[in-house]
Amino acid sequence: MKNYFKYIAVLALGVVSCEPELENPVDGGEIYSNGTADFSNYVALGNSLTAGYADGALYLSGQQNSYPNILAEKFAVVQPTQGFTQPLVNDNAGGLLLGGNKIADTRFVLSVGANGPVPKRYRGAAPTTEVSNKLTGPFNNMGVPGAKVYHLGFQGYGSVAAVSTGLANPYFARFSSADNATVLGDALAQDPTFFTLWIGNNDVLGYASSGGVGEYQLNNTNPATYGPNDITDPNLFAFSYGQIVEALAQKADGVLLNIPDVTSSPYFTTVPNNALALDAATAGQLTAYFQAVAGVMTQVLMQQNVPAEQAQAIASQYAIKFNEGPNRFLIDVEKTQTNPLGFRQMTAEEMILLTVDQAALASGYGSVKFSQEVGEVIAVLQSGGSLTQEQVQILFGAVDGLDDKDALDTEELGYIQDATTRFNAAIKLYSEQFGLGFVDAQALQNQLNAQGIAFDGGVVTSDFVTGGAFSLDGIHLTPRGYAVIANAIIEETNATYGSNVPKANVGAYGTVTLSQDVQ
Repeated sequence: MKNYFKYIAVLALGVVSCEPELENPVDGGEIYSNGTADFSNYVALGNSLTAGYADGALYLSGQQNSYPNILAEKFAVVQPTQGFTQPLVNDNAGGLLLGGNKIADTRFVLSVGANGPVPKRYRGAAPTTEVSNKLTGPFNNMGVPGAKVYHLGFQGYGSVAAVSTGLANPYFARFSSADNATVLGDALAQDPTFFTLWIGNNDVLGYASSGGVGEYQLNNTNPATYGPNDITDPNLFAFSYGQIVEALAQKADGVLLNIPDVTSSPYFTTVPNNALALDAATAGQLTAYFQAVAGVMTQVLMQQNVPAEQAQAIASQYAIKFNEGPNRFLIDVEKTQTNPLGFRQMTAEEMILLTVDQAALASGYGSVKFSQEVGEVIAVLQSGGSLTQEQVQILFGAVDGLDDKDALDTEELGYIQDATTRFNAAIKLYSEQFGLGFVDAQALQNQLNAQGIAFDGGVVTSDFVTGGAFSLDGIHLTPRGYAVIANAIIEETNATYGSNVPKANVGAYGTVTLSQDVQ
């Protein structure tokens, strides 16, 4: 059996680029203005997307190319500012230490091996950023990787002592003003004159990136009862988000960003669910196998006193036909009376995660793992013999559907889309209520997925590795992708506050990094 899937497109010339200077030349004849906005003390709040997280880690050059840092440099062109400080990590390897022990891994880099370019963890240097070495603030970039909307108001979220118990965030613990400080409180204490707020992705992303291993906490407004991968209740989201915006808007003007559909990022779109590519012989073999499964299941159900017609109807779902060429993988589902074997073929809209084990796919994961024992059982059936109970289990047991952690099914996608829609409705409502700028990050994501976003010298798209927008973790952006976000905020700022802030030169920002310093 051959499994084919486009894990990474062929590495094109120019994909790997250096990390350039952020300075963008200003045309001599252009007159810049801050309009009614005051950029003198800009503060950014958010999660990993605000912090500059990329390639599965927080590392130095990623922070230096964060969209808030890009914005701050452009704001400084039009108005004197107090500067823009960030809680910088120590190195470009990424990763975190707590008491000398590694608690977060190094970044991904693009490594070229026998099977082509693939993301691998950088091993050229070990992490050197120790969480317990507290930084002295304040910091204008208040982006905290892993933060959900209700975390911004959690007291103790920055306690170093509570990191090991999971009650505090290691990234915020590095730079919180005190153990009982909140992200929002530390931001407000700086008396910002302008702010951006991009929060909410993690309120649905943990559920999505785990393959739906969690719960949609509808009508549960007590986050203390949530698991790490649960989707936040939309009412709790709206209440928490509203408190944050109201507190910030009392001090400053700003721009809110909504939440892109996380499932439209390369983490969910790179591995197609119809990547089970079969030649004619293998397709015939699989079809015959599932016909045998359906036939045996009919007999099993009838032995359990299920009427013949009903037994045949239930078992018919397992008579899956395969064709030469691409076919959809199988996924495991809950065993029920109507699906007693607990598997089915994926539907067109369902998704496979980027982290799926590729070697396992090539060995029958997501379809059937044939063995000598399975072949012997099929031979018995072909000769007209009857199977023992043990042989029936061998036949059924060869089916190896994708686990829940490796895929998103229709129901899980529905939860994600419902929550995202309701979160974004709240964000839009608050932008209007408080007269703030609003960036439709969802629309930007759609544009990246469709035709891409043009810049001088090229087009940036959401294609994994080659598109330029997304880093090697398939979720967070590259410096080039963050420059696109910065420009969208600048455009909205200029429209809302009558300013004339120059945009960043998107093509001057890097994408992914090539390295062979891997395990």
